[in-house]
Amino acid sequence: MRIQNSAFDASAEPLLDLAALRADTPGCESVIHFNNAGCGLIARPVLQAMLDHLHLEAEIGGYEASAARAAEIADFHASIGELVGARARNIAFAGSATHAYTKALSAIDFRPGDVVLTTRNDFISNQIAFLALRRRHGVRIVHAPDHPDGSGVDVQAMARLMRTHRPRLVAATHVPTNSGLVQPVAEIGRHCRELDLLYLVDACQSVGQYPIDVEEIGCDLLTATCRKFLRGPRGSGFLYVSDRLLDAGYEPLFIDMYGARWTAPGAYRPVDTAARFEEWEFPYATVLGCAAAVRYALRVGLEPVSRRTPALAARLRGQLAELAGVRTLDGGPAPAALVTFAVEGWQPQPFKAAMDARGINSALSFREFAQFDFGDKEVDWCLRLSPHYYNTEGEVDAVAAAVAELVRSPR
Repeated sequence: MRIQNSAFDASAEPLLDLAALRADTPGCESVIHFNNAGCGLIARPVLQAMLDHLHLEAEIGGYEASAARAAEIADFHASIGELVGARARNIAFAGSATHAYTKALSAIDFRPGDVVLTTRNDFISNQIAFLALRRRHGVRIVHAPDHPDGSGVDVQAMARLMRTHRPRLVAATHVPTNSGLVQPVAEIGRHCRELDLLYLVDACQSVGQYPIDVEEIGCDLLTATCRKFLRGPRGSGFLYVSDRLLDAGYEPLFIDMYGARWTAPGAYRPVDTAARFEEWEFPYATVLGCAAAVRYALRVGLEPVSRRTPALAARLRGQLAELAGVRTLDGGPAPAALVTFAVEGWQPQPFKAAMDARGINSALSFREFAQFDFGDKEVDWCLRLSPHYYNTEGEVDAVAAAVAELVRSPR
């Protein structure tokens, strides 16, 4: 990806070549895509990698095609490792972030009375998984309080809870799906390392939006999808597993012939890498699409992306905050590119349908997605708009104008 430098940029920071990025993104021609927190628009190289492999499968056979593309398939693990600061051996492919998350949870031998320490802003599926563990295994769920200043979880209070409860697992979502809040996951990680506690991070909304370094975060496990800000295909995600967990023998509850070797009629041995968390069958075209998406993101550069994408969201959030009848909901000192807002005088589905009719992609969030957060904010639903680096300032202004038009004519 070309980076062009502007002689008029006082900071002398590289600027993204927006024209090239949009030319690589077919969807830019038909919609204003502000649903990147749901699915990012796939770039042409990603689409081509998937189509090429499907054609190859049709021409020579599925097994034969995967054998022919073995090096490119292996690059999935290498590229994800490069993306998050890990080695290929620490990466496992998963069908989704939730698939990766439940695989990780299944590797922990929970016992009655074990504590899961988490936050009030963890993703809905994670919260439900904790409740399922409570129902089946008798674990206790402890939620650390939020800081009074609205910056996210109170890390010092969470650290005190770590010392009090000695949790079997500490879990945090880096960027919650229901707001632009960015949680201080590295600060949490420092306390986990000091106390030798197992730490799981959901990076679903931050991978592809920010540089991620698992060593800096200090996590033992990290999960993410490839379809959001990473701009990969649906039905894909990954799990990072630290060396210390691999060396300690952590493995998923149900391990198959790909993740283990059947060494005797009554014995098996897990493989040495995070492949023990994978299954024998892969959607190989999807895996190749993910590898292409990661390589694309690395060429674009996560540093300039991490500046542009939240800046577009801040521009949008600022314009929406000035509208009567609109309440922006995102907290924290530097919100991510998820802009959430409540609207007076509208029901959720008609409002989203009106945005759809204007060629603007968005998403709805409801209280059931974020029982604590939306309860505190006293909202039952909100609209979520999530721009990405290939969107333009003109699109931001057009979206804000569309919302302004709609709130002037409530239904």
